[in-house]
Amino acid sequence: MSRETHSITHDDIMDMAEYAKVRVGRRKAVTELKKNRRVHIGPDATAYFENYDTMWHQIHEMLHIEQGGAEQVEDELRAYNPLIPNGRELVCTLMFEIDDEDRRNTFLAGLGGVEGTVSLTVAGDKITAVPEDDVDRTNAEGKASSIQFLHFNFTDDQAAAFKQPETEIILSIGHDAYGHMVKLPQAVRTALAGDLD
Repeated sequence: MSRETHSITHDDIMDMAEYAKVRVGRRKAVTELKKNRRVHIGPDATAYFENYDTMWHQIHEMLHIEQGGAEQVEDELRAYNPLIPNGRELVCTLMFEIDDEDRRNTFLAGLGGVEGTVSLTVAGDKITAVPEDDVDRTNAEGKASSIQFLHFNFTDDQAAAFKQPETEIILSIGHDAYGHMVKLPQAVRTALAGDLD
C-alpha cells in the first residue's frame, strides 16, 4: 500500500461504489499497518503516527460514511493532507483515551498547553513537536483537546540517526500534570523510518 508521495489528490480518490467493494480488505490492511505505528505514553495517551496510507484510508472512510460526494472530497483533502509526513518529519495524532467522562473532563481541564510539551529525543537530540495550526488545541479556559495533531521536524542528521538501529529514541510528554516517556520499540522505529525520505 505504501506510496512515496506527500499528498493525496483527487486522482487518488476511489469511486465510492468501488471502495465499498474493497473496504473490508483495506480496513484489515490498515489495521495491520497501524500496529507498528502506535505507541502508548503512560496510562492515558497514545500516539498514532500517520502516513500516506493511514490518511488515504481516513479520507475514504469519511467519504464512505458521510456520502458527501464530490463537494466533500476537497474538504477531506484539505483536512488530512497536512498530516502526511513531508519526508523530513514524523506526524502523529496524540489521543488521550479515558473512557470515564467525568475523569476525562477533569483530566483535560488540567492539561492546557500539553501540545507544547511533547518531544522525540533521537540520540540525545530533542525534537519538540509543533502542533498543527488548524485550530487551537487548548481553549481559553485552559482545557486541552483529547486529540492533538503534532509534527516532529527533523534535520538531515537527525533523520539519519533515527534510521540507525542502535540509536535510542524516546517519545515523551513533559506536562506538569502528565509527565511520561517511552522508548520506541524496534518494530515502530522500523516502520517510522520509512516516513523519513
